Amino acid sequence: MMKVLKFGGTSVGSIENMSNVKTIINDGHKKIVVLSAMSGTTNQLVAISNYIKDEKRDAAMVEIHQLYDSYIPVIDGLLTDKNLNTEVKHYVSDIFSFIIQATNKTFSKTLENEVLAQGELLSTFIFNAYLTQEGIRSVVLPALDFMRIDAAKEPDLPYIKRRFQNVFNASEASDVYITQGFVCLDADAKISNLQRGGSDYTATIIAAVIRAEEVQIWTDIDGMHNNDPRIIENTKPISNLSYDEAAELAYFGAKILHPQTVTPVRAHNIPIRLKNTLNPQALGTLISYQTSENGVKAMAVKDGITAIKIKSDRMLLAHGFLRKIFEVFELYETAIDMITTSEVAVSLTIDDAKNLEYIIAELQKFAVIEVDENQSIVCLVGHEVANHQDTFKLFHILKDVKIRMISYGGSNNNISLLINTNDKIKTLKKLNTYVFDWVGV
Repeated sequence: MMKVLKFGGTSVGSIENMSNVKTIINDGHKKIVVLSAMSGTTNQLVAISNYIKDEKRDAAMVEIHQLYDSYIPVIDGLLTDKNLNTEVKHYVSDIFSFIIQATNKTFSKTLENEVLAQGELLSTFIFNAYLTQEGIRSVVLPALDFMRIDAAKEPDLPYIKRRFQNVFNASEASDVYITQGFVCLDADAKISNLQRGGSDYTATIIAAVIRAEEVQIWTDIDGMHNNDPRIIENTKPISNLSYDEAAELAYFGAKILHPQTVTPVRAHNIPIRLKNTLNPQALGTLISYQTSENGVKAMAVKDGITAIKIKSDRMLLAHGFLRKIFEVFELYETAIDMITTSEVAVSLTIDDAKNLEYIIAELQKFAVIEVDENQSIVCLVGHEVANHQDTFKLFHILKDVKIRMISYGGSNNNISLLINTNDKIKTLKKLNTYVFDWVGV
């Protein structure tokens, strides 16, 4: 059995960090390594795509040249072997020639996806050459040769399993097998992707297909923390999380994991270990079926939330009213995060407002609608948190911040609060005190 190791953009974002990755993977065991694009690359590729969309070719060219110029010193610092240096520079030039050609084409979603895919193609080619220079046997397994999503944008696991095995068997014998995270084909064989953070998802999909021993997600932080370290000082890493706990935290905003990461591996009981490339000796976080304790372990926040209140005195208690509401959101393929009901209204939240105008128009046919934008969901997660004796502590937040909605009891592992985004920092700090530093009130 092999392990699957995924390294994020920061982990391959500099010469020093790539050297750290080389040391981590060079342990004498065969493994599959999934790489993201170098840090900053995807953001610049998104900017380039937006310029193409807006027909601002000159601005796109400036961005392209800036991005290209950022790769040359990395290649020169990493590859002292002249032949490998030259080979990689030729490859990088070809990639950027492709991106330049894209600026002359009519924008489409496929074109955007093709541009965004170049980041992972660059990082894997460069890193593979570096390992070759350092005497480590490695080979690239092109993700576009085996990774595919179906018409529902879900991983096509039978296809992936069949194709991956074919690609793997056809490759040269190696110690390290490198592939691209994030990128894939769609059901029509066009280049697509698994959305931001999708390299995590790639790693666990591959792990499920090969029944890996373990998945390791390497980032720039010592595992999952109990609060957002960008906002709260002295947060603490969590040693163990269950699959359910990790999934809740990822979905509700914990940036260290893609929301779908645990889905492929949980059925096969393949553990996920979150590790820090810059501090490999740190314990990190182990995600498995086991849970170490009950009660709130961590909190996360999800921004960009829109709250919709649906009021109808005439139909609220009538049979089929909720069904009509859900049918509207199904029609526009918009997921609902939270929902609460009363005798006179239904309140719910969405995180995708691109079809909000049409959704409101449909709902107004049978109800009065109120919309609150600029909202955030704060999610508190832990095993049996809804039944834990200390859970009452978090509700002291009601005296500090206006809470728009509360979701309690829908899951034993999750309590969610809807707040105005302007209150996010205050809310996280207060909750951190009530939940983790409780001394009474």
